[in-house]
Amino acid sequence: MKERGKTNAQASVDDRYTQWKSLVPVLYDWLANHNLVWPSLSCRWGPQLEQATYKNRQRLYLSEQTDGSVPNTLVIANCEVVKPRVAAAEHISQFNEEARSPFVKKYKTIIHPGEVNRIRELPQNMKIVATHTDSPDVLIWDVDAQPNRHAVLGASESRPDLILTGHQDNAEFALDMCSTEPFVLSGDPSNLRFIPGKDKSVVLWSIQDHISAAAVDQGSAKSPGSKTPSKAAGEKASESPCIGPRGIYQGHDDTVEDVQFCPSSTQEFCSVGDDSCLILWDARTGTSPTVKVEKAHNADLHCVDWNRHDENLILTGSADNSVRMFDRRNLTADGVGAPIYKFEGHKAAVLCVQWCPDKASVFGSAAEDGFLNVWDHDKVGKKKERVGTRMPNSPPGLFFQHAGHRDKVVDFHWNTSDPWTIVSVSDDCESSGGGGTLQIWRMSDLIYRPEEEVLEELEKFKSHILACSSKS
Repeated sequence: MKERGKTNAQASVDDRYTQWKSLVPVLYDWLANHNLVWPSLSCRWGPQLEQATYKNRQRLYLSEQTDGSVPNTLVIANCEVVKPRVAAAEHISQFNEEARSPFVKKYKTIIHPGEVNRIRELPQNMKIVATHTDSPDVLIWDVDAQPNRHAVLGASESRPDLILTGHQDNAEFALDMCSTEPFVLSGDPSNLRFIPGKDKSVVLWSIQDHISAAAVDQGSAKSPGSKTPSKAAGEKASESPCIGPRGIYQGHDDTVEDVQFCPSSTQEFCSVGDDSCLILWDARTGTSPTVKVEKAHNADLHCVDWNRHDENLILTGSADNSVRMFDRRNLTADGVGAPIYKFEGHKAAVLCVQWCPDKASVFGSAAEDGFLNVWDHDKVGKKKERVGTRMPNSPPGLFFQHAGHRDKVVDFHWNTSDPWTIVSVSDDCESSGGGGTLQIWRMSDLIYRPEEEVLEELEKFKSHILACSSKS
């Protein structure tokens, strides 16, 4: 009976995917589908490398989470991002989901010490990335300076350029890098067995501390990616330089799942965890929470993001299948604070939320139901929503649903260099028995542009068609 239910569920997913694929030429301006041999739990855009007439070349960071037959790796790829209104409709619909996309080419492989659970790039220098693995340390990599490695069984691990120490136990997912200074933030899942009675912690580092220490030791500044010539590539991670934290912040009662800097501050940040709490911190006032929102959701919180256009707005995603939006002006130190709105469109746990860099009111949410939803909170409560932008019976604010993945969407990232372009990745182990799917896509601009603009353009297009018809 259980097997029959699983078969029916898979048939439903296949039907949904077939329907989605038939709509690709209508819904998307561009789409690239890239089959992964191994799942990737994180995907991030790196720096833009080159601009050309019809496409741009850009770095892409992802990982390979293997079964142990070959090493786990951090992958640096070069991606060809086709510019808006360049790809023909028939071209974007003709992809093979079992093949690797010609638009994504592996550039370099780093043999990672353990699984890569999360990747974050340094905004001031996107060639510097931080990774979380199944250990207490956060690893810093200069991807340009790192040698390219061949990932075969028995190969020695690549040596991180810097190791951030301070966690008391494995810190796997919560990770962020500050947009204004080289600061790194991480969450500690479990330190109770080391410090009895203490809460779970958030840890803050400054990469600048390593640069300053190197300057003192060697009489000159040293970048995070600088190598010591006497140490060969592939030496053990323990031989990499290490720095300790600037602060350890305790206030959670369970695993810290995600952390986020305030976009304009190195001292203000927030965190969420399995204690259902959203906590705001300010390093200038000490190591205790400034605001602790109890029961921000009805279950574990998996993700958080802070709006870069309006720093009063914070998004959270949870195992209760919902996304909630909070206004920090409405939160008080005694833990009181209701969300502005609850976005309830997913049918499984929300794993990732992220504000759109190109429009202040838009954000995306990815979940275990295989969907990546795009929302506009400005549309919530409006009597009139543009015809065609909402599906029948869809929740308020939801105006686009990416259904190209057939299993849980574990991560996605808006492209700040290429407006409205998203990379998303799914772990397909449950649906296909292994591997994953990476997709790079951009919805049609007719979907998100102002209605008046779209109607005016369509009217011009209609006039052009009629003119061509009369000539023929």
